[in-house]
Amino acid sequence: METEKAEKDLVVDVTPSEVQIALMENHRLIEYSRESNQGHTYSVGDVFLGKVKKLLPALNAAFVDIGDSKEAFIHYLDLGLYFNAFDEFVKKTNSNVNAGELYSSIKLGGILPKEGRIEEHLAVGQPIMVQIVKEPISTKGSRLTAEISLAGRNIVLLPFAEKVSISQKIESKEEKKRLEMLVKSILPKNYGAIIRTAAEGKNTAILVGELRSLIEKWESSWKKVSTKKTVDILFTEYSKTTTILRDLFNDSFSNIFVNDEKVYEEAKKYISIISPEKEKIVKLYEGKEPIFEHFEVNRQIKGSFGKVVPMKQGAYLVIETTEALNVIDVNSGTRSKTTNQEENTYEVNRLAAEEIARQLRLRDMGGIVIVDFIDMDTQEHRNGLYKYMQELMESDRAKHNVLPLTKFGLMQITRQRIRPVTEINTTEVCPMCHGTGKIAASSLIDEEIERKLSDILAEKPLKCVTLKVGPILGAYVTRGLNSFTAKWRRKYKCKVKVVEDPNFTVLQNEFYDEKGGKL
Repeated sequence: METEKAEKDLVVDVTPSEVQIALMENHRLIEYSRESNQGHTYSVGDVFLGKVKKLLPALNAAFVDIGDSKEAFIHYLDLGLYFNAFDEFVKKTNSNVNAGELYSSIKLGGILPKEGRIEEHLAVGQPIMVQIVKEPISTKGSRLTAEISLAGRNIVLLPFAEKVSISQKIESKEEKKRLEMLVKSILPKNYGAIIRTAAEGKNTAILVGELRSLIEKWESSWKKVSTKKTVDILFTEYSKTTTILRDLFNDSFSNIFVNDEKVYEEAKKYISIISPEKEKIVKLYEGKEPIFEHFEVNRQIKGSFGKVVPMKQGAYLVIETTEALNVIDVNSGTRSKTTNQEENTYEVNRLAAEEIARQLRLRDMGGIVIVDFIDMDTQEHRNGLYKYMQELMESDRAKHNVLPLTKFGLMQITRQRIRPVTEINTTEVCPMCHGTGKIAASSLIDEEIERKLSDILAEKPLKCVTLKVGPILGAYVTRGLNSFTAKWRRKYKCKVKVVEDPNFTVLQNEFYDEKGGKL
């Protein structure tokens, strides 16, 4: 089990098509996410000016158009306490009105009654300001709330609210009073806030700076509300990088490595606001090797996202994801058996629990998870495994619940499902057999490579070429004093430099010239 003092590194790989983020604890991949750079995606925290499309009185809910192909859903109870204030602001805002004066002049009034009806507040075609709380999953659209909030590292800003709440985890009464008085003194009219646990001990400058940046972000969206009155995104919460920094960042972070200057500056700026003394841990990676290769992230992704996940000493998990639930089967595999079968089973199950807790975070698996542990005879071991699983899940930010083992050895885990499970296809179609399962005889591969080399040199006489192959084929063509590469050099008067690429399949091979051009 990872301790709280585990070394944490955040590795950010920015490419033209996507941003990939890996959270490493003691150089082991714990969380992984990716964000497409191709157009807008519908993410948790995004705020839209939507339009009511259809009322569902039987469900006391409505469908809202936010520009997605799937209709988003909002329930009456998600309209929020002061929906009437938001509604008045949206309806009265236009290009001829001073939005700031309008905002501060709106009276919050009474809160919405719990037993109210959605048709009393919404009508088809009505513009409505909404925020995504659950991303579109499978055939379902986004789940929405009309109670907008802007989350910072230390403070959550609540437009059209009047209460300042403080995290129960802050125990000191003096500190609670200090924070409450400070935030109340700088909050403008019609704003509320939630003071998060991270704010404990923070100086005034940090809290004031963060609060002002959140207010500025909220008020910058008013222009779109006043001029467009059409379905549009008002603002996104943050980029994935800063969202992860906001939710995870603490004193145990050792390094944040970024391979893109723009994202590097963005992360550095954000850290300087929330924790100025840690700004130096943000580092721009400028190595020649791809950043995910350098930190061995790709290797861990390939080993962790398959259907079969290997563990220590031959044990393994089999993970199946369906529409309704996720199923995980624990297998002891070829693990050597001790004389005490029960102790051996308990040990394998504990190992499996550690990997399962990691896999839930890594794949962001949500909904119902059923784990089929190996059967254990003693109640002591069953209780011990249940308690151990609870301990392992404590570091998971998503809301979850772990139930004791049933008499059939099954454990049920529910985990907050706010976005689709991360799935990565770790299998590839073989470029040699194209999925048929049949390839040319491996004993003839040297002849095939030599034929390629001969054809290349017949067209373009070269003194040196690079042959890129997988590790197994590389060892085969270079072994011994009288290797194939030595024979080719003597025969064709051309040096053949062999470069091994671990991503190449067994018999895959490619030739390159001295400038790196493919031949």
